Amino acid sequence: MMASTERIDEARGRIEAAYDADVLHDAGGRLVELLTEHWRRLESCQGPVLPWRAPPENVAEAAGSLEEHLPSGASGAAIVQRFADLVTLMLRRGHNLHDPRYIGHQVAASVPLAGLFDAVGAITNQVMAIYDMGPWATAAEWALVDRLGRAIGWRGGEFAGVATHGGSLANLTALLTARNVALSECWEQGCWGDRGSKADRRAALVVHADAHYSVSRAAGVLGLGTAQVVRVALDARRRMDPARLEGTLRELQREGRPVVAVVACSCSTPVGAFDPLTDIADVCGRHGVWLHVDAAHGGSACLSRRHRHLVAGLERADSVVWDAHKMLFVPSLCAFVFLRDKARQFEAFRQEAPYLFDPTAPGLAEYDSGLRTVECTKRAAAFGLWGLWATFGPRLFEDLVDVTFDRGKTFFQKLTEAPDFEPLHEPECNIVVFRHVPIALNNAPLEQLGAFQLALRRRVIESGEFYIVSTKVHGVGALRATVINPLTTPDHIDQLLESLRRHGRQILESADCPG
Repeated sequence: MMASTERIDEARGRIEAAYDADVLHDAGGRLVELLTEHWRRLESCQGPVLPWRAPPENVAEAAGSLEEHLPSGASGAAIVQRFADLVTLMLRRGHNLHDPRYIGHQVAASVPLAGLFDAVGAITNQVMAIYDMGPWATAAEWALVDRLGRAIGWRGGEFAGVATHGGSLANLTALLTARNVALSECWEQGCWGDRGSKADRRAALVVHADAHYSVSRAAGVLGLGTAQVVRVALDARRRMDPARLEGTLRELQREGRPVVAVVACSCSTPVGAFDPLTDIADVCGRHGVWLHVDAAHGGSACLSRRHRHLVAGLERADSVVWDAHKMLFVPSLCAFVFLRDKARQFEAFRQEAPYLFDPTAPGLAEYDSGLRTVECTKRAAAFGLWGLWATFGPRLFEDLVDVTFDRGKTFFQKLTEAPDFEPLHEPECNIVVFRHVPIALNNAPLEQLGAFQLALRRRVIESGEFYIVSTKVHGVGALRATVINPLTTPDHIDQLLESLRRHGRQILESADCPG
């Protein structure tokens, strides 16, 4: 019995050390110092953008750190020093999205203060599902849903929305709502398709041909089947063609196939194309079809007077996805899914959980996010955005959109003026797709030219000089840049082009040149 008591006392001592307020104070001070030093290095482009190492190397070092933990009974000073050492390791090995030479994926170089607001929620573990578990998290999210929904063009009190963890989950939630509206018994009875009949009446999901892969994934998760995703042909600007959409819906109607939703893009992931939403909404209205708009990236144009025209017609969508961790520049993950008709807000999940939801306070159910999202316990995803908006107001977000979209146009202009670069579209936003075409590859087969782009991208990112990504256009490899760091300047773009030229020459001179 005595040994057991001593064991518990020792355990309590270790727990108290982990929760010590003085340790929090001292570790927090060290954290701010380390982050500030790191920030200054990034702003001056010191060190690699991506400190490339092969995955097994990083995994081995991370695993080794687990074995180097402090012994029991370590002092508060030792704990703080160990914390500082581990933070230093994290910063040294992590990807540096805040370096102006990061011009890669659609993941923002977030405003640093947003991370501090998020940290408050993380340290105090503010969670959501029911209002009384996260009263302020719920309040902040509701206030933002109202502001963003009004920016889309809806009237307050008539729409609904909720924050969730990323655009993929937001798309799934919106399309689940659309499925339950179109196929009213599917949630309770299951989705059945007459696979053996000649007149196949399985429900279709009609989408922009370049729709994000999460849309097709949602079709599989929702029981519709990825084979039932019907892609609509694009126009010369890689936007959904309303005339082709009209023809597709008529053909499905002739076949007797129900349509769960039409999925448009504002903007598409591959080249940043904004669909003509007003025309698409007209078509959907004529056919009585749910219109969902994936505005994960481009929804923020709603906050810009210069670029609002790109999302004209967004207010006519039945559901909208808008990622704050993209063009609202807050830490990942923070995305919103909106429903134009508030009466539909509980259509996605028709179930009861009496151990969570309090029947003695039915008026609170509307504030319980667990009734409207896949997540039960949900982190307070909106604190970063709420804090930024409450600090700087909406003008900051307009500025961020305007500056980065302008950088996309500058990038395009520089590509156009360079004889050894080929822009593959005229950007509408900050997504730019192009190829580097040295003289030696002027008459090369497309397959070789595409392979060269992929090899070039790999060499550049492993050098740490810049970070860009690759894609394919009409099946041929290309380079893709998203200017999603507002500190990136035209000089950085010039440096990127020179880096691509230099690494391109090295590839062409090497024995392993593609093709």
